[in-house]
Amino acid sequence: MPSPKRKYSGIERELIRALTQACETAKSEIVGFQWLTHEVDYERFPQSLRVIWMFDSEAHKAGSDKARMLALTQAAFEEVGISVTSIAEHVAFAVEQPARGKRGQGH
Repeated sequence: MPSPKRKYSGIERELIRALTQACETAKSEIVGFQWLTHEVDYERFPQSLRVIWMFDSEAHKAGSDKARMLALTQAAFEEVGISVTSIAEHVAFAVEQPARGKRGQGH
């Protein structure tokens, strides 16, 4: 039986592509937005799927258009065929900390 990661590798590739598009759109529209990443435990997919939107400061994070970012995330999920009950449960907002190594799976 294939591992969950292998089973979902096609979805992962498509999700990265869709989230990259969302990221590029947000960079041109949302002041202080820097990048986004996602995390997922494929043994609990899609419940565990979370997209993290990173900002350059608390002020920009607090003043950001969160509804727009939720809409961009929802559109990316729908493009890939991922259905969730509440998109807000799958989105987080954070402030980028000074670099201490690699950032993970940024888009």
